[in-house]
Amino acid sequence: MSQDFPFVGKFPLSDYIDDGLDWLTNAFSGVTRAISNVLGTGVEAVVTALSFPPPWVVILCFAALAWYLAGRRVGIGTAAGLLFLWNLQLWEATVETFTLVLFATAVAVAIALPLGILGGLSDRFKTAVMPVLDFMQTMPAFVYLIPAIPFFGLGQVSAMFATVIFSMPPAIRLTILGIRQVPAELVEASDAFGANWRQKLFKVQMPLAIPTIMAGINQTIMLALSMVVIAAMIGAGGLGGEVWRAIQRLQPGNGFEAGIAIVILAMILDRVTQKIGQPKKKQQ
Repeated sequence: MSQDFPFVGKFPLSDYIDDGLDWLTNAFSGVTRAISNVLGTGVEAVVTALSFPPPWVVILCFAALAWYLAGRRVGIGTAAGLLFLWNLQLWEATVETFTLVLFATAVAVAIALPLGILGGLSDRFKTAVMPVLDFMQTMPAFVYLIPAIPFFGLGQVSAMFATVIFSMPPAIRLTILGIRQVPAELVEASDAFGANWRQKLFKVQMPLAIPTIMAGINQTIMLALSMVVIAAMIGAGGLGGEVWRAIQRLQPGNGFEAGIAIVILAMILDRVTQKIGQPKKKQQ
């Protein structure tokens, strides 16, 4: 029995998408090439800088930073986890993955914070952006690799583009939530004292919303890490590349090693970012 839709032909959605991507690729080729050059150079510079000193020096610096930001336990755990990754001979791949996540998170947060603030202040914008965020979070992650390749080609910049699109929605949602859950009494008090909208936003709403915003950034980092294996399919390298190589060569031991390394890196970043938004007296 025929599976064709009766009376009318197939709606040419795929043709429209192909034509749209072709037009965007041609129209913005100069912009995407410039972005690719800037981000590619930045990623390469950070990877080189982190790879130049002996690994123990970089581990000591990261452990000290984690101790300062999140407390003694997280600092010691960071040192132990990174030393274990060095022992597994995955240090170079870890540095590449960390750099990719760092850049992708920075770009995602730079886009998400203004949009989240606007959504927190405007009911109309919030109503418009929420369906878009639902669409972005429901779309399978693999689909984001499709537009990345014609825009930026194979490599880390394409992986970064797909990672930014996939990981950005939680930061927008939780920024909106953080601003909107500020007690109305405090907002009214700032109005009564004659604060303008900038003072009200940056001295009342944003400081009180910081824990919720940091929770959104934390989720963005976790989603960015969850993309590293998928992004390895288009040349991202790093720990995701190790997993992808193990799958292709049927090497389950190497694949689990790289997978555990991703988990360790995720735990370190999760614990540090969770503590940043908390008062100092609650840190351990």
